[in-house]
Amino acid sequence: MTLDSDIKRHSTSPPVSTKKASCPATRLRFRAPMAACGKKLINDPKDVVTQFIEGLVETYPGLQYLDGFPEVKVVLRSDVEVGTYDKVAVICGGGSGHEPAHGGFVGQGMLTAAVSGDVFTSPPVNSILAAIRAVTGPKGCLLVVTNYTGDRLNFGLAAEEAKSEGYKVEMVIVGDDCALPPTQGIAGRRGLAGTILVNKVAGAAAAAGLPLEEVAEQARHASKLVGTMGVALSVCTLPGQGTSDRLGPHQMELGLGIHGEPGAAVIELQPVDAVVTHVLKQILSLETQYVPITRGDRVILLTNGLGATPIMELMIATRKTVCELQLEYDIATDRVYTGSFMTSLDMQGFSISLMKSDTTILKCLDASTKAPCWPAGTDGDWQKPAKIAVPAPPSCAMKSDKMLHRSRELTKQGYILEASIEAGAKEIIRIKDSLNEWDSKVGDGDCGTTMYRGAIAILEDMKKWYDILCKAAYASLKGTKTVEAKHWAHALQSSIGAISKYGGALEGYRTMLDALIPASKVLRERLEAGDDPLDAFIVSSEAALTGAESTRHMQAQAGRSSYIAADKLASAPDPGAMAAAAWYRAAALSLKNMSCHS
Repeated sequence: MTLDSDIKRHSTSPPVSTKKASCPATRLRFRAPMAACGKKLINDPKDVVTQFIEGLVETYPGLQYLDGFPEVKVVLRSDVEVGTYDKVAVICGGGSGHEPAHGGFVGQGMLTAAVSGDVFTSPPVNSILAAIRAVTGPKGCLLVVTNYTGDRLNFGLAAEEAKSEGYKVEMVIVGDDCALPPTQGIAGRRGLAGTILVNKVAGAAAAAGLPLEEVAEQARHASKLVGTMGVALSVCTLPGQGTSDRLGPHQMELGLGIHGEPGAAVIELQPVDAVVTHVLKQILSLETQYVPITRGDRVILLTNGLGATPIMELMIATRKTVCELQLEYDIATDRVYTGSFMTSLDMQGFSISLMKSDTTILKCLDASTKAPCWPAGTDGDWQKPAKIAVPAPPSCAMKSDKMLHRSRELTKQGYILEASIEAGAKEIIRIKDSLNEWDSKVGDGDCGTTMYRGAIAILEDMKKWYDILCKAAYASLKGTKTVEAKHWAHALQSSIGAISKYGGALEGYRTMLDALIPASKVLRERLEAGDDPLDAFIVSSEAALTGAESTRHMQAQAGRSSYIAADKLASAPDPGAMAAAAWYRAAALSLKNMSCHS
């Protein structure tokens, strides 16, 4: 039986084993914790990213982490001085778990800095902004962003803030996935290992002294020429979590992402030659036209291990790929790179990336670099300097000490806002397990954990100072002398507009906006009708819950759920929408209770 026939037989309804994965410890009388199933050589699961970065900068003398670490997880070149870098800075980043991406590709001739989030979690805006401030000189900086909603939003918001501070910033989105239909919702093609090739092109262009516009154009050009598809024999195991039993012992998955989400099809295990044949057929499909590569062209090949694949197996896949390209497609390979570039923790599998070759691309790929994990290697002869301090925003330098401390003196409205934020954070903590359960059905299973970390951080910040409360509302409420309910409604609407702008989602796309947009509409309508502000807030919170529940019946068009089959989505509401609705409802009830007791 051929691989293609196997795909037709399995892809419409991927077989999922109902038997739970077992650990040796489960033969005992007590139940072992789920985390025991996923063996890891780690300490605390919460510290894996921090400790990885510490090991990385100790290993490579050309790298350093930004002062403010570990809250700000930024790896940057040791030889770049703040504010004086005379070339375009190139910054990439994303959730951790994909090592050596992206910290391992920081170095002269490639990335100037890399920003890390928690495992499979987009880095926060403040970390991205810190990286921009630390390495951007007069020529500006280019942000290379993998096409995931969270990354697009956070990098986009950081870019807008940096621009308002006077920095020149351009952003290039890389979506090289060839496994899903080109019209798969607004989320589009995921950013995969092809991003590494784009980073190399951008880094070489920047090192050559080109202006920001030309560096960005070369990166965009490269991103349009590359396509990637991955296959896996196992699902990755997140630190501190159990091992998934989604794939049976004789099954493999085609077209999966790098965050543990299900692939396009589950099939019976096949020889690697048959798998490579299918992957090339998908990437080079004339129907979908993922990449502008046709017979007679020349390409760059990147065979990428996903974390637990021996180099022997990767080389076998490379051997077949080069041969198949030559014999079946009359396509020659100008450069071949084989190794682990963008992984998915301990996933066993590989991806193939093809980039159409041209003179400019080859010149950039061949250009000298000291990025430690690029195949060309590094000299490793730099002396490690003192830690590089995080530069403050330009506006902060002009503020007096008196103004910096005024936010600690809360008004009555400040105390009310504090109580509502605290109530929302506690509600998120309460429903963490429910959010994880819903997300395990329609995503990668960590929505609750991610929201929980954010809620805990907010509560801890509130014990120390109140700056966060003022900063959260500052952008929309700046210049308003007397803040009324209509101003808070406008602030909510502005926030929703920013999320929609950078994430691309609208109402009905099965995202958190399906809770927030109805709430915002009802709040404005009630206030315009003259309702009591607290009553309007309560009614709008009910609209948020109704909107969140309605996502059960929606086909996802944004975020990772857009990669999941419709029948699976019907089993749970969108976790992000439920989290937003829960926070909103808790804040409304908190304000109502305070009003009743005042």
